[in-house]
Amino acid sequence: MKKSKCKCQMQLWGMLGCILLTTACKQTNEQPLAGGNYETMKVTVSNQELNTAYSATIRGRQDIDIYPQVSGTIQELCVAEGEKVRTGQTLFIIDQVPYQAALNTAIANVKSAQAALATAELTYESNKELRKQNVVSDYTLRTSENSYLTAQAGLAQAEAQEVNARNDLSYTVVKSPGNGVVGTLPYRVGTLVSPSMAQPLTTVSDSSMYVYFSMTENQLLALVRQYGTLDSALVQMPDLQLQLNDQSIYEEKGRIETISGVIDRKTGTVSVRAVFPNGKRLLHSGASGCVLMPNTYTDCIVIPQEATVKQQDKIIVYKVVDGKATSTLITVADVNDGRTYIVTDGLNVGDEIVSKGAGLVRESMTVK
Repeated sequence: MKKSKCKCQMQLWGMLGCILLTTACKQTNEQPLAGGNYETMKVTVSNQELNTAYSATIRGRQDIDIYPQVSGTIQELCVAEGEKVRTGQTLFIIDQVPYQAALNTAIANVKSAQAALATAELTYESNKELRKQNVVSDYTLRTSENSYLTAQAGLAQAEAQEVNARNDLSYTVVKSPGNGVVGTLPYRVGTLVSPSMAQPLTTVSDSSMYVYFSMTENQLLALVRQYGTLDSALVQMPDLQLQLNDQSIYEEKGRIETISGVIDRKTGTVSVRAVFPNGKRLLHSGASGCVLMPNTYTDCIVIPQEATVKQQDKIIVYKVVDGKATSTLITVADVNDGRTYIVTDGLNVGDEIVSKGAGLVRESMTVK
């Protein structure tokens, strides 16, 4: 009997606990969410220009490695590191003595071959007249003709050797193939150099620099839609800015020259090449930075990013309707300056939204 009585008491207390818990839950659900003071803003339209940043690498438009075409010791350095040079300007002079001697020998051989040709020609012409008078045989005539042809070939060979000797002598004066800036000079006067050397004598870089960066497929499509065609985009796109590695903005502006028509399957991006002037030689080949591409939007809705809440790949704002927060899904442009969003769908002019602290707001919360 005692056990039965205890069991009944336990069941009674359990039922009483369930009733109290249910009542508490019901009261909690029915209790309205506590409100708070939040900054709000009215949605308006405006003109906005945002910069999209792209990681970039800098390369010389013409990084020309200068190698010698003949072997010899450097006799003279005619430029200094970092010096501006023009096309045809002398950079180095290699020992010319052996090549001048080879040219003199080639010239002498040409003169000797010319004399031999003149003698063979006289002999051949004489034998032709004598053969008409039957003074010499056909064998003698043909032999003199062959000697004449051999002398012609000998002169042509000597003249070719002279041309090679002149070229070799000219190669001792190493000249710049284009306008640009001289790089490092690892070899000094007296150094033996040759065409097979691993390191070039120097590198001449153009005064303008190429800046390479990549653009996603979606960004490329947006660009084409904005300007109509890719060719129109290249003509109409605004000038670019370049942010250097120390976060400073390069003073000269550049322009996009080419956009690759092939999307990289591995990265899903296209390669873009821009050109920036480098008159003050502040840009160096091999450096890195960020290209800032301006995007202008007219009559668009712009809201601060702190007025939004990200949930996975979705962006939400809280409208204030009748004093309560109502979550609203929005679509934004694929441009991000880190501070604002350009809203393309989900908001209308005149809507009131929570502009700061949206992450603390909950659905149906009273907003003061």
